[in-house]
Amino acid sequence: MDFSAASEYCLSRPQATLDHPFGPEVQVFKVRGKMFALLSRCNAKGSELGPAYAGCAFLNLKCDPDEAIMLRDIFAEVLPAYHMSKRHWNSVVLVDSMPEKEIERLIDRSYGLVVKSLKKSERLQLELHYPAEQLYR
Repeated sequence: MDFSAASEYCLSRPQATLDHPFGPEVQVFKVRGKMFALLSRCNAKGSELGPAYAGCAFLNLKCDPDEAIMLRDIFAEVLPAYHMSKRHWNSVVLVDSMPEKEIERLIDRSYGLVVKSLKKSERLQLELHYPAEQLYR
């Protein structure tokens, strides 16, 4: 999955919005004002995630703490989140070796966790308009 495909997939989630609070090069995806994904590129030296990922795109995604550790053990492309809580967020490097369906699953999981954490009234409004399968994949 490349940068533009990741951006499109994040925006396909119900009522997802795109914001640029950190400048035009960093895309922040939100639902009801709460971030569920951050999409950016490593600099040319790859200093954010290490030199092996120089120039690669990466996604920061919310994750259950136990699952976050498990994913880091399974996939070399999943690392503790850059500039975020390493307990609740992972960085997923968008390289060919990372399965596209797994990236989609992680985006869906992040989105669902954020929806679950919304105020009850906001969550119920979403649940009235969208089936649970769309919100909590």
